[in-house]
Amino acid sequence: MLREKWRKLYLVAALSLLPMGANADVPWQFAGNTRFAAFGDSLAAGVGAIPMTQGYTYLLYQQGVFDAVPNTLFTNAGVPGATSEDVLLHQAPMVIDAFTPSAITLTVGGNDLLSILDGADPGTVLFTFQTNLSGILSALCFDLATKLPPTQPPRIFVSNLYTIPDFMIPVDAVVGAFNLIVDGVVSSFATAGCNVRVANVFSAFLDRDGLLLIKRNGAGVFEVHPTNAGHRAMAAAFKKAIKAE
Repeated sequence: MLREKWRKLYLVAALSLLPMGANADVPWQFAGNTRFAAFGDSLAAGVGAIPMTQGYTYLLYQQGVFDAVPNTLFTNAGVPGATSEDVLLHQAPMVIDAFTPSAITLTVGGNDLLSILDGADPGTVLFTFQTNLSGILSALCFDLATKLPPTQPPRIFVSNLYTIPDFMIPVDAVVGAFNLIVDGVVSSFATAGCNVRVANVFSAFLDRDGLLLIKRNGAGVFEVHPTNAGHRAMAAAFKKAIKAE
């Protein structure tokens, strides 16, 4: 009898917890999700942050910058080592067709510039980047728009690049030229009706310590990635551009 009494009390207690468990579930939504896609290279992938899921693209998702987290679908197409040509030929077509994002971040071009260290002509590298960036934005602005509702054009945010004070060669001039290209291409597409803005990562890093791994003792000469603090600074630069819409 006593055992039966305790069994009934246990069942009552267990059943009483069910509504609490159900109420604690995340209120997932399946209609009208904001689809956020990150394009680019190792910066987009989160390299430098520990763990990599503290990279700037993940921070934008986790902080609900584009939409509340339960209403955001997020994919990261960023690949370490990717060039602007890789984004143009592979990332953009695949993600546009398979995911159809309405919110986009893009950080690419650093690996294009690194080819200069292998002897590539800086002018040729910059011209090729300009051509590829124009192709990427054409796909994201216009091809993607045909797959989205007319009332929901894609929102695109393109990063410029930070300079690297302690790099093996001076890079201020080439980074400056690179950032002028980003500004010019983005401006031309914005004038053509594309909803695109520059995230000013360059200014977010300027004259600040602790944002780059190369500044740490024992770091390799090619360790140009941001620290966790650097990724937070990148996220802040993107957030500023997003909120300025």
